[in-house]
Amino acid sequence: MTDEKKITLFEEVTTSLERMQNFDCNLLPRESDLGNLLNFANAVPPAKRLIELYNRLTTTALQDFPTQNLNSIKQQCDSDYQKFSQIIDFDLEANDLTQEMRKSWIGAIEEAYDKTFIILHPFISYSLHRSADFQRLDTESRAAFQKIQDNSAKIQEQLIQHKSEAESILQDIRNTAAEQGITQQAKYFKEESEGHNMSALTWETRTKWLSGIIGVYAIASVFIHKWDFITPHNTFDAVQLIVSKILIFSILVYLLTLSAKNYLNHRHNAVVNKHRQNALMTYKALVDASGDSGAKEAVLIQAASCIFNPQSTGYAASSESSTSGKSFVEIFSKPAIQSATSTST
Repeated sequence: MTDEKKITLFEEVTTSLERMQNFDCNLLPRESDLGNLLNFANAVPPAKRLIELYNRLTTTALQDFPTQNLNSIKQQCDSDYQKFSQIIDFDLEANDLTQEMRKSWIGAIEEAYDKTFIILHPFISYSLHRSADFQRLDTESRAAFQKIQDNSAKIQEQLIQHKSEAESILQDIRNTAAEQGITQQAKYFKEESEGHNMSALTWETRTKWLSGIIGVYAIASVFIHKWDFITPHNTFDAVQLIVSKILIFSILVYLLTLSAKNYLNHRHNAVVNKHRQNALMTYKALVDASGDSGAKEAVLIQAASCIFNPQSTGYAASSESSTSGKSFVEIFSKPAIQSATSTST
């Protein structure tokens, strides 16, 4: 037999076997049209037993059987299916169904198991042995294990990559949090600077008004003695007028001095807090730009000095602070000293 014919026979045997394996036994009783006396409900148990026998033979084992065995299996499948088919296809209107026919068909199904078992049991044994091929199972298990190892290696690489990405993201979050913290601290100095700046504008306006009042008073005092109701008539009145003018002028000058001093103080504090804000805002950028630890310490010291030490702005008198920071020579020489010490050790 040619390969093409064998393939066709294999397909026909597979179709016949699957038709028996997938047969629905619930089609056999036909109680609705045959009634309680003539139905084939008694054929269902032996039919299920026969179908279970066919299910023990796998279709994958058919490709190993020679042509003679395939023909034998096909004939047996078709023969047993014909027993089911004659019950399903029976037309009650065209033919009469007697009890003898009913018992004969049910008996044929009951007897079919023994005959089919004798024919199929060598093929079923081979099918079970083939499905339980331990060498093949060992090969497949090794292949599956190797596949699992390959997949686990890929998963491990992905986890390492994800870990690296997660650490990078975490570092970015930490840097952002640090910058946010610095920005938050700088906001306090910004608020103080804006508050002092508003107060400085207020005192500047007051100083200008007081300066104008003193100027008007100075001009008016030149002609005040000529007013009739103030003109002194004797020495006592003249002394009293002079003392009053000096007292009033002194008070106005004092108020002007106080107002100007308040303006200068608020203006000084506004500029100092602005410097502190700028020191905090630029500190992070300067530290990131410098790779040397000594340079980082120098930037930190200068930023702290700008924040905590008194600053001269030109608006208020400043005194030298008794607190002295580290010199740049001391700062930059520290890494060199540490390196020399580690080398000698």
